[in-house]
Parts: sequence; structure tokens; C-alpha cells
Amino acid sequence: MQEEQQPEAAADPMSSSDAPEDGPKETSSVSQNISDADAFKILLEMKMKKRQKKPALPSTVTELDTEDGSKVYVVGTAHFSDSSKKDVVKTIQEVQPDVVVVELCQYRVSMLKMDEKTLLKEAKEINLEKLQQAIKQNGVMSGLMQMLLLKVSAHITEQLGMAPGGEFREAFKEASKVPFCKFHLGDRPIPVTFKRAIAALSFWQKVKLAWGLCFLSDPISKDDVEKCKQKDLLEQMMAEMIGEFPDLHRTIVSERDIYLTYMLKQAAKQIELPRASETEPRKYIPAVVVGVVGMGHVPGIEKNWNSDLNIQEIMSVPPPSASSKIFKFVIKATVFGLMGYGCYRIGQRTVRFILSMPAAQSYLQKLTEIRSQH
Repeated sequence: MQEEQQPEAAADPMSSSDAPEDGPKETSSVSQNISDADAFKILLEMKMKKRQKKPALPSTVTELDTEDGSKVYVVGTAHFSDSSKKDVVKTIQEVQPDVVVVELCQYRVSMLKMDEKTLLKEAKEINLEKLQQAIKQNGVMSGLMQMLLLKVSAHITEQLGMAPGGEFREAFKEASKVPFCKFHLGDRPIPVTFKRAIAALSFWQKVKLAWGLCFLSDPISKDDVEKCKQKDLLEQMMAEMIGEFPDLHRTIVSERDIYLTYMLKQAAKQIELPRASETEPRKYIPAVVVGVVGMGHVPGIEKNWNSDLNIQEIMSVPPPSASSKIFKFVIKATVFGLMGYGCYRIGQRTVRFILSMPAAQSYLQKLTEIRSQH
């Protein structure tokens, strides 16, 4: 099952200033005589000339090859790093890719179009409305887990004053400047990841993990983020908390390594050149792909690159276990119990307030007198 893909992003390679000064009418008539196939070839040639044969790439880039000659440049990033954004921009400019694949799914694609200020505000604010939306989208257990992970992200955001996903937004902007460059979402849908993660934990493991996430408060600096270019910051923090839960690491990291690898390989299929007529034989050229993923996924992508991958198994959602049902019942019972106790306390105070009013006391006194007369 593949992610929903964004439409092709293409830049206008020729501005009006590039047209010859003499004979604008002649240029117009010539351009009208160029077929779509010829125009495509011209633009493709321009793109190939701009593409560096020996690109000067950042140290965070891993180069992978396919059997048919396509090249994939995987940029390992830290999700809260300014230098990671620069690495992404430089890589795309150097290799002029045919496809850019990012570690996002359709449930998180909105961050590509939001500005930094709005994202910063959204990342810091975790409220009841967001909790209700997460539960409605993913179910009670997965929704609560998502909110706890958002709390981790909000903690980093508050410490650094930087919105997450800056490298993905830069990748989106740069891809739109490259002729015929497509933009793909390469991560597994987040509801599937959360549901599989929850199903992998026992009742007490869920309680322990939730406790650790709720009370996360370690300070983080920008220097800490840059040190984590060896391994993504958010995933490193998660790895420290879930170290004793290997099944959780498998669902959150290892399975997504497989999915990201699969999507990168799908994006790296050869490109068919345009044909002047239907009788002309089909011609293909190797593709150039840039992948933008968290540094923690790069080793897994390298490990799985030459393997035959089947993502059907890691896309299935197992039925809830007995421990999940118990934990869900406990959560619901706790919420309703607190709501009931709150109503009881409010009602008790309201009754006392009404009875303390002079009018109420006078009315009660009259009732007492009427009863005594009968």
C-alpha cells in the first residue's frame, strides 16, 4: 500500500527576459511549432546540464544505487536542526532530482504548507480539542499514545523555540524549483504505526511508557540537536525511554525503515522518455531520487536496500489484545469516575449555596410551619 503522492512540481525554466531581443514574433511562431515531446526534451536537457556529475554533497548524505542504474541520495536529518535544512537544500540543488521522497504520510502533510510561526504555536499547544481529534482518528489507545508523543515534540519545541519538520518544508520548496520533479510522501500512515505499537505492548508496559512520557522534562539545547545528527534527536529520546521494549522499537523504527526503503525503491524506477509517435520504441533513463529522513532510519534503509521487501505484513493492524481492552476500560472508568465526582462536588456546593440564601431559608421555614399545623 503506497502513500498518497503529491502532484508533480515543476519550475518555469525560461523567463521572459531570456527571450531574444530581436524578432519576438518569430520566437513566438517557433515556440508554437515545438511539439510537447520536443519541449520536454529541451527542458530535460537543461535539467541534465544543471545536474552535477560529481555533486559536492554534505556528510549526512548516503548514496544508494539500484540494479537499473538509478541513484538515490538519502539525506539523514535531525528534525529540529537548521543545518539539516541546509543539507537538504544543497543536495537537491546539486543533483536536480526527478523525485523527492520525505518521511511524512498524508496525516502529517499539512505541515508542508504552514508557516513557521503557526507551526511553532501549534506544536506548543496540546489541548482537549487535539486529544479528541487524535482519539477520533486513531482510537482511544492510539490517540492517547499520539498525544503523549506530541508532548515529547512540544517539549523539544519549547526548549529550542523551533518548529519540527523544517527540513521537509525546505525539500518541498526546492522540489518545486526543479523541472519535472515529483514530490512523494514516503512514511507509513501514522494510525497504522500507533495501532501496531500499542498492540505490541503489555498492560504494564503501556502504563510504564505513558508514565515516562508524561514526566519528560530534561532540558535540551541546540548543541544537543546538532550532536544528534549521528542519530535523530526525537528517536534517540524515544530509544532511551523504550529501550526495555524491543517490540515497540520494532514497530516505531524498524518497520518504518522497511516501509521507507520500499517507497524509495518505488520512486527510483526508470523514467520513460517522451516519444514523437506511437511507433517509436520506448526509451528509459535511470532516475535520480533524494530521500529526506530522520538520521535514525538511515542504517535500516541501508540494511534493507538489497532485500526483497513485502510491506503487506507491516500494514496490517492486529486485533486488540486482552491487556489493551483492560487498559482501555481502566482509562474510560477513570475519566467517567472523575467526571462523576466533579459533578457530585459541584452539585453539593450548589445545593449548599441555594440553601444559604435568605429567600430559600424563609421558604423552608414556611414549609416547616405548614407541616406542624397539619
